[in-house]
Amino acid sequence: MTQISKFAQFFSWKRPLSRGMISYALIWPAGSLIQQTIAAEEKYDFIKAARYSLWGSCYVAPALHTWYTIANRIWPLTNMRSVLAKVIAEQLTFSPFAMSCFLIGMTLLEGKTIQDAKNELEAKFIPTYKIGLCVWPAIQTFNYFVIKEKNRVVFMSFCSLLWTVFLAYVKQQELQSTTVADPASSPQLAQAITKDSYLKTINTAER
Repeated sequence: MTQISKFAQFFSWKRPLSRGMISYALIWPAGSLIQQTIAAEEKYDFIKAARYSLWGSCYVAPALHTWYTIANRIWPLTNMRSVLAKVIAEQLTFSPFAMSCFLIGMTLLEGKTIQDAKNELEAKFIPTYKIGLCVWPAIQTFNYFVIKEKNRVVFMSFCSLLWTVFLAYVKQQELQSTTVADPASSPQLAQAITKDSYLKTINTAER
């Protein structure tokens, strides 16, 4: 029992990245399954959930851990000025980068083409990023100001459950073309059509 206690203590203090990876490996697929439940799909797509687990554990957790390490070196203090600087810097740099990687990476994991990933990014990035700006600054202010550095990735994993449900909803929205013209004849037209279709869908969801 003592050995188990020592291992748990060591894991807690010395392996924040590992804890974060485990948390995201569980919470991200949970978000996908919750979204599938809300969408009333006939049966669960566990392959899709596995992709979310892979992305959450192998990309999101390490990326967040790296960002927190860099941010804490640049702004080592925990006063409000440093916290606000971290939050603003994150929303202007890390957040758009991570969101772009999600839209591109998950599309490629689905076996789709680079052009498909590009279309997803162009159609979905801006509206998704705008919604993120309404959510994450407040959460991250609390995270930086209150939560200890070693626990921040884990804290974010739990806070991101509902956000992951939303991302899963965004990701499953198909980019639909119209029959009034042949999108294949013009890539620019295809991108405009798919973006307009997605924006209508996401605006409806916001209401």
